[in-house]
Amino acid sequence: MAETPRFSSPVAATAAILGRDSSVREFSFLPADFERVRKLIYQHAGISLSPVKQDMVYSRLARRLRATGSRSFTEYLDALEKSGGDEWERFVNSLTTNLTSFYREPHHFPIFAEHLQKIGTRRPIRIWCSAASTGEEPYSIAITVAETFGSNLSHVSIIASDLDTNVLETARKGVYPADRVEKLSPERLRRFFLRGTGAQEGYVAVRPELKALIQFQRINLLDASYALKGPLDIIFCRNVMIYFDKPTQYRILSRFAPMMQPDGLLFAGHSESFLHAADLFRSLGKTVYALAKAR
Repeated sequence: MAETPRFSSPVAATAAILGRDSSVREFSFLPADFERVRKLIYQHAGISLSPVKQDMVYSRLARRLRATGSRSFTEYLDALEKSGGDEWERFVNSLTTNLTSFYREPHHFPIFAEHLQKIGTRRPIRIWCSAASTGEEPYSIAITVAETFGSNLSHVSIIASDLDTNVLETARKGVYPADRVEKLSPERLRRFFLRGTGAQEGYVAVRPELKALIQFQRINLLDASYALKGPLDIIFCRNVMIYFDKPTQYRILSRFAPMMQPDGLLFAGHSESFLHAADLFRSLGKTVYALAKAR
């Protein structure tokens, strides 16, 4: 019979079982290491990490330590700051969260469709999905566009961007496990997706004609300039501002405003509020915003 492990105290036993005792971690992870990570991710991506994210930061960055052969967080972060190169991108990718789904926050899409109908075909329509993640949101946007205008789509363009290059590659491919689309209607599944067979059974692929509506590219919302031009009719910036502090949010919103059509709409996440930027955007309700002043 295997010997029952002995612990010096119930607290030590609980910590070891939960894997939170630093003595059983592969790498030492001190409060100073965490604060350094918080500072670097804020400087490079504007993300404000909560103090409760220490375990998440350790588990995600420990993979980078193994991959780079670093023996400690200090060694890894020293090398990152000295000559990070491509590792900066991997560092940021490791710490970003990419929770998404098709037609997430569905109350936005009828408002979006109504705005598309209002514009009609009288001018080109430009849409920016600024937190594309693995693609479910921009493809939901593209489906709504196709349902609104039918086959007459030559005047619509969708730019889908994200900070994380890994999720953008998934988005470009447009291939998902079938359970990712199980809540979509049979009509949408038939019209906009192809079901995999053989080795691809259990997966669906976005139809090429839908993918053709979207241009995917990496954009950091903190960059000095964005690799896209206005005027934009609609910006989806949902569930990304929650990772920024208020001054950073305001700085980003102040860059959005000049890029928008006078009647443009900005869609935010359900837990996001831009009341601190009332001089830039006014709320229309349901986390939808219009420009505070028509230019």
